[in-house]
Amino acid sequence: MPAHHETKFLPYTAQQMYDLVADVGSYPQFLPWTAAARINSTTDMGDHQEMLADLVISFKVFRERFGSRVLLWPELKQIDTSYLDGPFKHMESRWQFRDVEGGSEVDFQVDFEFRNPLLQGAAGMFFNEAMQRVVRAFERRATELHGS
Repeated sequence: MPAHHETKFLPYTAQQMYDLVADVGSYPQFLPWTAAARINSTTDMGDHQEMLADLVISFKVFRERFGSRVLLWPELKQIDTSYLDGPFKHMESRWQFRDVEGGSEVDFQVDFEFRNPLLQGAAGMFFNEAMQRVVRAFERRATELHGS
């Protein structure tokens, strides 16, 4: 199953980057292949929040909705996403943000597997490039919101 792990230094605070990634409803404004986002619920769990959200992913003739559970850990500056329903057999991701001198360290990891073997084969061919584009989209969004 494809997996991607990337760590970046960015000239923004860990809080700024955490807030940007936690704003799932804004993803269609800047994230490639994201046609729509809907937050179905947000529940305060004490030390974290649980968000249930749907994203519509559109790429050429492929257009699918998938549901996910997003756990927002504000004290840890960590965001965990797990798959609920849609075209995947499995999907998990984790963002971690840590303040360092001059900005923050952003750590992103994801792995997934499509139910459809043809989609899985196609995804394997462009997966790493696609994940790098996603991370770059978050970087560009941070620059738009917070300057360079």
